[in-house]
Amino acid sequence: MNSPILTARNLSKVVPSAEGELTILHGLSLELAAGDSLAIVGSSGSGKSTLLGLLAGLDLPSAGDVALAGHHLGRLDEDQRARVRAEHVGFVFQSFQLLDSLNALENVMLPLELEGRRDARDRARGLLDRVGLGQRLSHFPRQLSGGEQQRVAIARAFVAAPAVLFADEPTGNLDSHTGAHISDLLFELNQERGATLVLVTHDERLAQRCQRLIRLEGGHRVDHVEA
Repeated sequence: MNSPILTARNLSKVVPSAEGELTILHGLSLELAAGDSLAIVGSSGSGKSTLLGLLAGLDLPSAGDVALAGHHLGRLDEDQRARVRAEHVGFVFQSFQLLDSLNALENVMLPLELEGRRDARDRARGLLDRVGLGQRLSHFPRQLSGGEQQRVAIARAFVAAPAVLFADEPTGNLDSHTGAHISDLLFELNQERGATLVLVTHDERLAQRCQRLIRLEGGHRVDHVEA
């Protein structure tokens, strides 16, 4: 059996509030292997984005442990966690988060340039061609549709060959037709490149395409379904 690429053990997150301490996430555990796909679903305020942030090392749990690509994130400082993310993680967000001052090619090149990679331009061009934007390399985000911007964001997320790709509502700002195309693209690249896919979504159809599904209510896991 392959070693897990992402493991969480008894994760909890507690934050202060006007009424005292508020528990956002209660003792959640999971384990994912390379190439797995997991959907995290639930209503607003159920703890989905909190869980995603903990798994990606963007935040630290109040209790429990996350191991990502062999690194126990709670034992690392902020700079070390950032290095783990740079080496092993890609992100796709609902709001795209492209840099307005960079064109499509430059946006996708950026993660590789930050690593000093000499093949940044060639790899970025190849990914943009793969997502159907080979003729839009010099276009800026304002010149692209929402679906095109999300395809640029997906190319940027995959360009450094991450071990794990986290997607937070990747189709949330798109119409149903465009969202379906973006979903197809995510799963095609997930299969082609062997990345583990972890996504938060309100879209039950997108969630059901994943191999595994976790449903949260009030920070508790209420079911764990193998698709």
